[in-house]
Amino acid sequence: MNNHSVPLAPVLPLTSFGNVLVFLFSILLATTILFLNSSVLLSILMNRALRNENRFMYMLSTCLSDICSGGVLLLRGGSSTTFYIAPTFLGLSYMAILAAQADRYHAVASPFKYSQRMTRNRTLLVILAYWVYAFVIVAVNNLVRVGVAKRVTGFGTFVGNIFTVIIMIGLNIRLFYIATFQLKREQPSTDSDSKRSSVYLIIVVAVFFLGAWLPIFIHIIVCNFIGSTCYSFRNEGTDPIRILPRINAVITPVLYIRGCSALRETLFTRVWRSCCRR
Repeated sequence: MNNHSVPLAPVLPLTSFGNVLVFLFSILLATTILFLNSSVLLSILMNRALRNENRFMYMLSTCLSDICSGGVLLLRGGSSTTFYIAPTFLGLSYMAILAAQADRYHAVASPFKYSQRMTRNRTLLVILAYWVYAFVIVAVNNLVRVGVAKRVTGFGTFVGNIFTVIIMIGLNIRLFYIATFQLKREQPSTDSDSKRSSVYLIIVVAVFFLGAWLPIFIHIIVCNFIGSTCYSFRNEGTDPIRILPRINAVITPVLYIRGCSALRETLFTRVWRSCCRR
């Protein structure tokens, strides 16, 4: 098949000063993505209390997909050279944040029903479902001809992107309303403060995520409506609208650390301190 016959080429020929700068930026970005997301992932795994909360399972999923999209996959020339796996990891981060938004909305809108329905095992099943779905799409793209793959996944992905972006924006508006007007009316308590901070955190994460992803979504939508192939850069490392989602993979763990005191404490006292001792 054509996809399998494409060799894995280096990112850029280091024949000019600009190419060297792009290469060094890619290395720095990939290293930062790996370091921050691995730190958050280890912090959650090392803290039993964090592992028992559903929202941290979505954080784990986001960190894992961002770790995979960093490193070597970040340095590849395009989606075809990684058999469509590199952009899939970026898409998994998108699905994880959307699922986390829905989880927080359910938790604050119907707390009693949420505690009954969304056990930890069911949360893990939701996460497993969208990971399996993503790699089924990868399999379709790699096991059939390119033309067939585009017909099978192209329209569905296009429509799905539009609807999920609308849902994400709608959930963010609704969560902001709940955090601003409903949760503030509750009596001050540890539970209400924790609930409010978790809602504000996912709102901020989603806002940054949309800011990084909307340019590429709009680009894809415009290209689909025009019906022609839009201009694409020879390498994703020089394409600003494709670099933005990777930069977001740095911003997201920073927001997690900044917005969650329990996670921050575990990171500073158990993960980074133990690494410094070694």
